Amino acid sequence: MNNNDIVQKLWNLCDVLRDDGINYSDYVTELVLLLFIKMVHENSEAGLLNKHTLPTGCRWTDLSDKDGLNLLDDYKRMLLTLSTGKDSEGNTLHADPLILAIYADAQTRLREPRHLKQLIKSLDSIDWFSAQKDGLGDLYEGLLEKNANETKSGAGQYFTPRALIDSMVRAINPQAGEVIQDPAAGTAGFLIAADSYIKAQTDDHFDLDAKQVAFQKNNAFVGVELVPSTRRLALMNCLLHGMEGDDEGVVHLGNSLGQVGAALPKADIILANPPFGTSKGGDASITRDDLTYPTSNKQLAFLQHIYRNLKAGGRAAVVLPDNVLFEAGVGTSIRTDLMNKCNLHTILRLPTGIFYAAGVKTNVLFFTKGSEADKHQEENCTTNTWVYDLRTNMPSFGKRTPFGAQHLTPFEAVCNVALAERVEGEWSFNAEEAEVDDSVVNQDIDGSEKAQQRVAHSRWRVFSRDFIRDTKGDSLDISWLKDANSVDAADLGTPEELAGEAMTELKGALADLEALMKSLGAELETEVKG
Repeated sequence: MNNNDIVQKLWNLCDVLRDDGINYSDYVTELVLLLFIKMVHENSEAGLLNKHTLPTGCRWTDLSDKDGLNLLDDYKRMLLTLSTGKDSEGNTLHADPLILAIYADAQTRLREPRHLKQLIKSLDSIDWFSAQKDGLGDLYEGLLEKNANETKSGAGQYFTPRALIDSMVRAINPQAGEVIQDPAAGTAGFLIAADSYIKAQTDDHFDLDAKQVAFQKNNAFVGVELVPSTRRLALMNCLLHGMEGDDEGVVHLGNSLGQVGAALPKADIILANPPFGTSKGGDASITRDDLTYPTSNKQLAFLQHIYRNLKAGGRAAVVLPDNVLFEAGVGTSIRTDLMNKCNLHTILRLPTGIFYAAGVKTNVLFFTKGSEADKHQEENCTTNTWVYDLRTNMPSFGKRTPFGAQHLTPFEAVCNVALAERVEGEWSFNAEEAEVDDSVVNQDIDGSEKAQQRVAHSRWRVFSRDFIRDTKGDSLDISWLKDANSVDAADLGTPEELAGEAMTELKGALADLEALMKSLGAELETEVKG
């Protein structure tokens, strides 16, 4: 049984919960409260988890042999102890801040002891030895992805497609010793992908000394998440991947657009997919008083936080909707400030349909704090911006046509990511590769005509800072490819020709309608006579 099989089996357990009145939105949260206890048990049995063990009376073996009301009552007591650190009499049983954070306010909505017993038996029946080989963290990650792909769960709002996350991480090229931040962490997908990338580069930390390993485990990654239930999933996810963080864990609870965000230390790398929408008050409101350009647009506020929170020479990749690229007023000021303080070297125009909200158009902005020549430069840092159009003439992505790594391979190739030709995080663009025509099938065009065809249709183009300023008015909504399904106004004909065609079609439709009426009248007359 591989991890995909186990994920499917775990997901099928949700049918048990549905019979107990639990809806899609609570499925994974309810399941992982129990699943995490089982995974801690399996990790402990395998000698992979020594620090964050669960207290006596709150372990898997304390559940697996019980039945009936005793089982359900003991499970409720266990969750209370894990969330408070105390037993029913007020005695302290544990003070592990990470376990307390993971189980903060944890409660079960299960009402039938038989459903809890069924879940326990099902978890016990899984081949955990096979799961260990692939990593329990990856198994857990698969369950989160499964939940995000289930549209009824609503979980897609905090889940970025795995292929996109991995591509962004490869492009940013994180290194051991760097501080990596996600101010809108969700279930910590970006942070875990960056950790996995670094582990792959360092032979699972084997190439690092003890001090460096401790830094990677406890200090290299920090995230902020606003929603407590989502943060719970993130903390479990990180711990199962060997990422412990500080006393609050890797992902802190709070609002990056409030004082929690203002207090974040500067980072070497920021990877993020901020939530869409505008500030409407409440916990998610924008209360930062240190942002230069006040705005109610959360994405513009997040963008300001990100480029301000980078260290000199730090680099970022952030997913943003189209409106951030062209919104006037304060939007223009923020984009100008970004290009002054950072080298906005690349924009990836993403296809529609890859996020939970149908029709949302998004982009990835890649930028470095300072200029290529001087990382401490704060004015005129952007000189050229490369744009890769992965949107025009692309399939309509969804469940039937899933978005995958293969769709991002051409982008990574022209950025020389696959060839690893960058030095110390700098990007090295190949002008010849930039002209590769990946949207036009090979045609019998030779010489200069073929070269012109490549330039005209290439998805990869560079635009100067002067062009963006003088021609686009600092709008970054740049496109040049023609949609294959669009009709050129020049090919429509004269108004007289169009009117004549419309009249001919109308006459034809009227003739067809008259023939149909006559046919129906004849049939009706026959029926009456009959």
